Amino acid sequence: MDKSIIRAKTLVEALPYIQKFNNKIIVIKYGGSAMIDEELKMSVIKDISLMKLVGIKPVVVHGGGKKISEMLVKIGKEPKFIQGLRVTDDETMEIVEMVLSGNVNKEIVQLFEKQGIKSVGISGKDGRSIIAKKKLLDGVDIGWVGEIDTIQTELITAIIEKNFIPVIAPIACDEDNNTYNINADYVAGAIAAELGAEKLIYLTDVEGVLRDVKDKTSLISKIKVDEIQKYKDDKIIQGGMIPKVDCCAESIKNGVAGVHILDGRVEHSILLELFTNSGIGTMLMP
Repeated sequence: MDKSIIRAKTLVEALPYIQKFNNKIIVIKYGGSAMIDEELKMSVIKDISLMKLVGIKPVVVHGGGKKISEMLVKIGKEPKFIQGLRVTDDETMEIVEMVLSGNVNKEIVQLFEKQGIKSVGISGKDGRSIIAKKKLLDGVDIGWVGEIDTIQTELITAIIEKNFIPVIAPIACDEDNNTYNINADYVAGAIAAELGAEKLIYLTDVEGVLRDVKDKTSLISKIKVDEIQKYKDDKIIQGGMIPKVDCCAESIKNGVAGVHILDGRVEHSILLELFTNSGIGTMLMP
């Protein structure tokens, strides 16, 4: 009986959040361990499926860097990175597109189908949804690595309106139809802003923003955009967290109401953050 009451209270606690987010677009950037571990993978798919069933409009943008590197090693090509960006020559770009658009994307769609949820897998090249331009790193050309020039949401919006979940691979083309690999964090942020999303959720392999990276209990649950620079100055936001937080801030400045950095290694982290009073990650807000 006690467990049943606890379950009932959990559902009641979720009710105002379900009402608040009904018919709202929420973009989820899916990456990290949650894409590799089978149990975590199903946890994410079920969370997003439930979001859809209670009237939320999820949009999924996925990464797949680990699988790209694995495929490159299989063909005898060593993965190379400069400042966290993958050096992408012609052969690497072919592998990137094959893995992201042909493998990872379609697997996610199939997992949704097993839950009875309709979804459509696309890349940024489809419908010219993401127009890219070459990204230079301190003036150095590192191949087919792009940055976003424009987002065109017609296809994505059409998929949402037909009651499907868009599942988007971060592959784009430029005005001359050259193909580019773009960091999925930036793609998720730009799409969320362009769609006028209520929320943007990043699934990562960290708990969120910690005051002390050695102390897992030092999670900062809420950060305002105008506090970010101070946290950087105090070395609380540093290293790989800097570009992620900058991406969050840019999304908020462009109209996204709240951005969440969650630990994707925690089962049902999305539901815990969206539908409970306490949440489990770091929320960035205006």
